[in-house]
Amino acid sequence: MADERVRRRLAAIAVADVVGYSRMMEADEAGTLAALKERRKAILEPIVRDRGGRIVKLMGDGVLMEFTSAVNAVEAAVELQAKMAEANQSVTEHRRILLRIGINLGDVIGEGSDIYGDGVNVAARLEALAEPGGVCVSAKVHEELRGKGNAAFEDMGEVALKNIVRPVRVYRVETSTGQVGGRAATTSAARPSIAVLPFDNLSGDPSQQYLSDGITEDITTELSRFRNLTVAARHASFHLARMGINPMQAARDLGANYVIEGSVRKAGERIRITAQLIDARTGNHVWAERYDRECHDIFAVQDEVVAAIVTTLEGRMVAAAALQVRKRPTSSWTAYDFFLQGRELADANMEKEAVPLFSRATAIDPDFAHAHAWMAIALLGRYWFDTDPRTLHEASLAAQRAMELDSNDPTVHHANGMVMVWLREYKRAGVHFDRAVALNPADAQIRADRANWLRYAGRPEEALASIDDALKRTPFPPHWFWVIRAKILLELRRYGEVVAALDNMPKKDHPAWLTLAAAHDHLGHAALAAHALAKARELRPSISSRELIAVNPYAHRDALKPLLDGLRNAGLPE
Repeated sequence: MADERVRRRLAAIAVADVVGYSRMMEADEAGTLAALKERRKAILEPIVRDRGGRIVKLMGDGVLMEFTSAVNAVEAAVELQAKMAEANQSVTEHRRILLRIGINLGDVIGEGSDIYGDGVNVAARLEALAEPGGVCVSAKVHEELRGKGNAAFEDMGEVALKNIVRPVRVYRVETSTGQVGGRAATTSAARPSIAVLPFDNLSGDPSQQYLSDGITEDITTELSRFRNLTVAARHASFHLARMGINPMQAARDLGANYVIEGSVRKAGERIRITAQLIDARTGNHVWAERYDRECHDIFAVQDEVVAAIVTTLEGRMVAAAALQVRKRPTSSWTAYDFFLQGRELADANMEKEAVPLFSRATAIDPDFAHAHAWMAIALLGRYWFDTDPRTLHEASLAAQRAMELDSNDPTVHHANGMVMVWLREYKRAGVHFDRAVALNPADAQIRADRANWLRYAGRPEEALASIDDALKRTPFPPHWFWVIRAKILLELRRYGEVVAALDNMPKKDHPAWLTLAAAHDHLGHAALAAHALAKARELRPSISSRELIAVNPYAHRDALKPLLDGLRNAGLPE
């Protein structure tokens, strides 16, 4: 015991962790490791050394630091975040390195060069509470800095930390860099943020995956209606879950402080859904429930899940009022089942295969507004390949029918906005897109398609701002977001930036290769332009200038000139 007392000491402990480390490693392992090493040598080590601290150890995506002074620890953390933000300005968004930092003042036990104890554990838990680009400290650190230094603090209240017996009062250090990729963080202590992870398919039949995914998507959409909740984008949650990342890590990567997870099991005409709400800061279960129902009761179950979550986080009266406004999508389980199958295919860019499923859904329930809206979206996808005016006419009829059935639904307005663009009704398209955004501000995909409308309407600068806003709203944007950004930049004749935007796509589709080919031609990279065009023609052999004119509904034909000129020079036939 005497030896242990000798090895105990009071220290300021700082723990830093890289946000989205798993995603970055999956995308570019060698590049990520090289960038982390460079940042450590150029930024981290000099700051820690200058503040009288030491790096205890590196932990894959994190670092443990020790300081003899709480003031020095906080000043080092603030400077570190500022310099990391500065370094991030020179790299593309998906390569930016963001840190969370937690700092505690407490007893540690030294063993060689390493340190242990509750003082270290509390710092690690505080790090998990910090926003990307932010710093959280314990009450002990806050008290130590009273009247010292220039840091300002926000009291986050007492928080129960996992495996820590007593709650800890937590303070957020107010810095100019509490940002996500150079933008203001969307998570705040006053506004709960939620990530809905894909519900597990427990049916034992992989072909039933569409059902659990569809229920997850609908719960996400319904939660997005509540303005006092921030809901992580569906595709971002699915992306992390498919990577096998555990729920707590997924919540941290998405900037969420609550996680919803669950499972779906269908057997005959019976369905069992389990759902649970988890506090991502502590790992504690806030609410859990199991529902055993007939399949036709699926919407009642979804309503109950949403109501329970919102009641827990936002208040009973708000939840009840919002759910009363919600319109039941369909009275038919069979129609809903076909709809979910179709939406699963449409989300996978298999619109041609999705159309018959939406058609069956609307045949069973002609008043199913969502099925008509998605039919319109799928038919537009088919039109981009067959360029048949009859397909566009069918899409228009489906969108109109959806609007007749439910004019207060964001998906219905989204579908009508897209159809109006291809009908070259730009003002009407804008009305629908603005209404869709107002009804569901959290949906980044609506915002991305709105950017496309602005592009086609001849407003490229506004389009660029709109797609950048959509990109900032999700840490894992769908790849087609980058194609839209690249096309806008091509019209603006910012060819080098076109190449940089498309560099974010690990797997390019034929529109991406075509845009890249045109940009390379304008940059004088003849060989690269020819290579990109060849890749595009491998994916779509029939591509021609005539087809590109047909599927790009520009208000002003000259906007297509940078694309067509570059592709003609690269060898694209008329």
